[in-house]
Amino acid sequence: MDSNGDETARLWKVNRTIHELVHDRGFLVADEEINMDLAEFRTQYASTGGTVDRNQLNFYTNSQSNPSDQIFVFFTDEKSVGVKTMRKLLGILEEKSIQRGIIVFPGNMTPSARKVIVAMASQYKLEEFSEADLLVNIVHHTLVPDHQVLTPEEKKILLEKYRLKETQLPRIQLADPVARYYGLRRGQVVKITRPSETSGRYASYRICF
Repeated sequence: MDSNGDETARLWKVNRTIHELVHDRGFLVADEEINMDLAEFRTQYASTGGTVDRNQLNFYTNSQSNPSDQIFVFFTDEKSVGVKTMRKLLGILEEKSIQRGIIVFPGNMTPSARKVIVAMASQYKLEEFSEADLLVNIVHHTLVPDHQVLTPEEKKILLEKYRLKETQLPRIQLADPVARYYGLRRGQVVKITRPSETSGRYASYRICF
């Protein structure tokens, strides 16, 4: 397979994982986007020369529970994402009145670009993933137990039931790959369900910090 074919196969995997990620966060995603095979992906997105224009992979969608909550996924071919690209993403978000954005890139991100994410945090929830992060869906791995993000009400019930303070819950780091997959914010709680030899399944809880 030539290098263009390699890149097309790589982007097919990345595109599938990012659609699964958005779906698993409760946003509307068509089954055909997740189940698209490589041949279909190549037909839809690759040029006659075999290259894929990453701009064609951009998409936005609405939350299943709150249609006004939207997320925009922005692909860039820039090897080292800088401030200029972040400004372009922010311009699109402003134009579309969307507060959530994910940027997907083939290489790395400069420290200056990451500062933009922090600086705009009060107005926009911006996230970044390299294509390497998305080649495999980590939550589908057999060693990764089921994670379920609790709603604020479910979190309140949990703390009241066990008479716990937030500080008493075990922690999951903001930078944890699973936390990043689900887009966890500080203070959110995840329920982690694992198989058990004695009780079938057992649940534990972690708070993001």
